[in-house]
Amino acid sequence: MKTSPVTVQDLQRSVIAVPPLARHADLSLNEAANQALLRHLEAGGVRNVMYGGNANFYNVGVGEYARIVDMLAALAGPDTWILPSVGPDFGKMMDQAAILRGRAFPTAMLLPMSFPYTDAGLADGVRRFTDALGKPAVVYIKSADYLAPATAARLVEEDRIVAFKYAVVREDPARDAYLSALLQSVDANRVVSGIGERPAIVHYRDFGLKSFTSGSVCVAPRGSMRLLRLLKEGRHDEAESVRAHYLGLEDCRDAISPIRVLHDAVTLSGVADMGPMLPLLTGISSAERERVAPVARALAEWDREAVAA
Repeated sequence: MKTSPVTVQDLQRSVIAVPPLARHADLSLNEAANQALLRHLEAGGVRNVMYGGNANFYNVGVGEYARIVDMLAALAGPDTWILPSVGPDFGKMMDQAAILRGRAFPTAMLLPMSFPYTDAGLADGVRRFTDALGKPAVVYIKSADYLAPATAARLVEEDRIVAFKYAVVREDPARDAYLSALLQSVDANRVVSGIGERPAIVHYRDFGLKSFTSGSVCVAPRGSMRLLRLLKEGRHDEAESVRAHYLGLEDCRDAISPIRVLHDAVTLSGVADMGPMLPLLTGISSAERERVAPVARALAEWDREAVAA
């Protein structure tokens, strides 16, 4: 596992995968399936792997946390950066900071709090968490005006934040006043497009972001990495043609549930058996699986044949 401090170059070297976490029927960790998914990502060129919402870290207990992060560290390849999540509440993130401080993870991501919080309180939490961790954190922004741009800038200046995962969903991603304001205060190199392939081109071309996260990369890593390369080279028309292959699965995720669809899509595509979801979430219904399965399999097949050719 990569343990050196996270740099801007690290953020941009690879698509940042946000995979699900595999479990057995009794909800114990499925080490073999989690390893299979990591190897699939690594074989496709992915070296940055973030375990957060798609891995249902919101519902992970502190008592299980050390087992999870130790397993992921042991399974990762030598150059793979594993980024675990913490929180979202203050008490949980501080308990998890105590666990992570004695381990070699170079950073951790603060899951987004929906209620209750204030801007000043969130900043105070970031400061206390990074003090306890002894390293800067990644902050996950999932709602508009979650953190005031001036506050974000101060935390970066204090070396509290290494990056932001920006995942505010807009009907038109090209029209985003909050992202524009944030980028007036924070270097775009530190802001990662955090909503998969759908807005990645607009975020890269129009806002100057240089990296993106993806869930669908777990099904089709080669294509997602190809998309990133095309964006770096400014080949936007070709990037659009690659992105189009991901929209079927992204449409299913948006219509049903981004987390639940991805969890089962990895299984249905044949990559690895993710098993059941940890409560308080559940897998998709039989009818939904019938809709998702052919889409997931087609994406995986395209990734194996068309992109690998």
